[in-house]
Amino acid sequence: MNIPDHLLYTEEHEWVLIEGDTATIGITDYAQDALGELVYVEVDTVGEELAQNDVFGTVEAVKTTSDLFMPVAGTVKEFNAELDESDGDNPTIINEDPYTKGWIVKVALADPEDREGLLTAEEYRALIA
Repeated sequence: MNIPDHLLYTEEHEWVLIEGDTATIGITDYAQDALGELVYVEVDTVGEELAQNDVFGTVEAVKTTSDLFMPVAGTVKEFNAELDESDGDNPTIINEDPYTKGWIVKVALADPEDREGLLTAEEYRALIA
């Protein structure tokens, strides 16, 4: 299971890369493996300001659909167009490369210092063990 040390994580299996006042968010390798082959990603919150733990989108796999939760508060600025089956490659990019090409959204942070509730890689490994 790939769990990069430089990222932060949530108990709902999202990962977060914080760079300045921007957070890049996706789902973890553990989550994509549990969901199976992804067939659709929906994010209709671009431009919206959301609180931590608000739903910002959904991922749909062959057998299930799962909500995506904001790990941090902020404004959704960008959706990864490569995940859109009609515009880009398709959602299976997340299955193949969840931490680099498979990012889902970029968010302008409401408070770049707020890390409340986020887990380190070590804490996330313990959670899924």
